[in-house]
Parts: sequence; structure tokens; C-alpha cells
Amino acid sequence: MLGKQQKVLTLTKPIREEAITNLHSRMLPPSLAIADLGCSSGPNTFFVVSEVIRTVEKLCRHLNQQSPEYQVFLNDLPGNDFNNIFRSLGSFKDKLSREMVSGVGPCFLSGIPGSFYGRLFPSKSLHFVHSSYSLMWLSQVPEGVENNKGNIYMASTSPSNVLKAYYQQFQRDFSLFLQCRAKEVVEGGCMVLTFLGRRSDDPSSNECCLIWELMATALKDLASKGMIKEEEVDSFNIPQYTPCLSEVEEEVVKEGSFIINHTEVSAVDWNAYSDWNTMDNEFSEAEIVSDGAYNVTKCMRAVAEPLLISHFGEDIIEQIFRSYQEVLTDHMSKHKTEFINVTVSMTRRA
Repeated sequence: MLGKQQKVLTLTKPIREEAITNLHSRMLPPSLAIADLGCSSGPNTFFVVSEVIRTVEKLCRHLNQQSPEYQVFLNDLPGNDFNNIFRSLGSFKDKLSREMVSGVGPCFLSGIPGSFYGRLFPSKSLHFVHSSYSLMWLSQVPEGVENNKGNIYMASTSPSNVLKAYYQQFQRDFSLFLQCRAKEVVEGGCMVLTFLGRRSDDPSSNECCLIWELMATALKDLASKGMIKEEEVDSFNIPQYTPCLSEVEEEVVKEGSFIINHTEVSAVDWNAYSDWNTMDNEFSEAEIVSDGAYNVTKCMRAVAEPLLISHFGEDIIEQIFRSYQEVLTDHMSKHKTEFINVTVSMTRRA
């Protein structure tokens, strides 16, 4: 979801700036360790790291302090294209040097492959941890959801045991994430986490589940035409949980190692071109919707394709996304659609 991710990163920038400013002013570490968890390998990979370094450098000028050394850790699952990140490292450093004309502290970057639902770093080694649009992914599909027939995620027609299984899997995973980071983050260190989430208390509400319900519609359409088996659709479930703010807060309080400083719930339109409708008459409404559906399909393909190939096979994948784009175009032409983001900034307790 590259376009959406960049919008979300821009929306949540003030929260990160506040967190890193408070942290650096308090601690003034000679070496600052930054971890971005779920970094991916696209154009947004260095977005947050660059922003954090710029913030710290400006602060150092203001306080007349020497720049720290920067240890940057970029984490994702082992299948991530870390080679692409390393190939981009030169241009990242060059861009940073051009932007910070008065100089910038030495920057040492490492790729850290592995699941963040386990230990990734030595004890008390990190000052600032960031994650955006990653923590809604669960470590696995919850157990006991075999009766979620006709759905591929939580939905209004999902049995109550399915909703409970998804929530309990989120609780286990996020609690484990917090326990691991509690060991790795120094006292007074910060985390800023953004989830794809929801405002509603209902875990099957449209604001978080609709994007997958429309995918289910596309899959069931292909099943009705005999292109995939109905049993294959019934046995396919997405390993994701989109929490509301209170569910995130509850796990942080329960684990007990972090103090919540700042929370925010924001929204981003599915359609990257939605604002143009009022700004520019160059595009017709139909063109805006069609382009929007194409872009949402592209975003969803980036995250869902490996799961779909693993379950349905590679031969049908083009047809799945063609059908999905048609369903999206129809829905987006009739309804306002937006993603809800839940952001939490917290500090490691002393």
C-alpha cells in the first residue's frame, strides 16, 4: 500500500517528531539506535529514518550539541528484498548530506531479517522503534476458524467464535511484541506504532473488513464460474487483525513496560485521487473512480498476492485481481471508502 503508507507517514509525522525530540532532549545519546520494523523495500523504506535523523540534527544545532552516530536497523521478514535496500543506501546517504548542509553524524545501517513477534536485538540496545502498517498482520491465521465459510476475514456474517479467535490471536501476538521490545528498548526509549485499524468497537465493521469482503466477493464470483473451488474459498482466511485504539491501549497497559504518551486515530481515503475531484476538472468522476480502483487493487496485490498464490495457485492470480478490480470499481463509484489508522506513541518505563 505504498501510496497509502506515504499518506499515513505524513499524517503521523508530528507524533514521531514529538517522540524523538523529547527522547533526544532528555538523553542526548552519543550513539542513537533506530529500528524500523516492517520496513519493506520500496520508496518509503528510508522515509522515517531520514525524518528522524533530520529532526535530531536540527535539535543538535539548536542545542549547540555534537551530532550523534546513528545506528539504523531495518527489519522485515526474510523474504523481503534487502538487497534492494542495500543498493539504495548510497543515494539515501547522498540525499541526507545534501539536505543537511551543516553536516550529519555518521550513519551505520543494517538489515535485520526476522519476525518481530520474537527477539530481534540485544537487551537495552534501541532508543527509538517505529512500525507503520505492519502490526495488524498476525503471526498466523487463528485456529478454530474453519466455520468462517463464505468469508476470507472477519465479516458481519462471521460466527462469533471466529471474531473471538481473531481477537485472541491479536492479543497473543501484540503482547509478545511488547514483551520482546521491552527487553530491547532502553529505559526512556520510545516506540511509535501505527496500525491499520478501526474506530468502531465492532471488529467486523465495514471500516476495517470491507476491503477483504470485496475480495471475498471476487473469489466467490470466480467459484460460481467454476474457475476455483468453493471449498478453496471457504478454507482461505487472512492473517490480519485491525484493532481499535482501546484494544491497543489495553495490551500496552496489561504488559506494563511502556507508558502511553500520545494516541491518534486518523483516516485516509482509499482513492489517492479523491481530492482531485474538487480541485481539478481535468478528470471525470468515472476516471477518478477507475484509477482509484486500479491503485487500490495494485496496493492490495502487493500485500495479498503471496497468500493467494500459496492457497489458490499462480495460474488464477491474474483473473482474481481482474475480478477484484471490477468489484472495487463498482463499490467505489457508489460509496465513500477510507482506511482508519490507529497510532500510539509510548515510552519505556524506568
